[in-house]
Amino acid sequence: MNEDQGKITVYYDGACPRCVRERRRYERLAGKSGERVCWFDITGREDRLREIGIDPRKALTELHVRDENGRIASELDAYILLLERVAFLRPLAWLIGLPVVRPLLARLYHKMVIRRLKKSGRL
Repeated sequence: MNEDQGKITVYYDGACPRCVRERRRYERLAGKSGERVCWFDITGREDRLREIGIDPRKALTELHVRDENGRIASELDAYILLLERVAFLRPLAWLIGLPVVRPLLARLYHKMVIRRLKKSGRL
């Protein structure tokens, strides 16, 4: 999907079955709110990622989201930005941002991503 003004763009790993399932789940939960989200599959798009200031290796290990103003958030900040778009998911965005939860969740997230990439031979 193209990057449109007024929408956020989520840079996700389309070669990851779990990532694709999570995208579909988000779209179902978001309903109409999901129309304000563009999805950009990073697979094989290293040059485009560099053009917009995202390190392709980091794009594999951290979610990246570009907001309406062109700012790029990564890791948990990216998840928070994405979840805040859907009223039903805003409490989860708030929970993720809590100082006690955030560092624990960040460590867990990185372990899961590294394991997934190693298992698929992509790291």
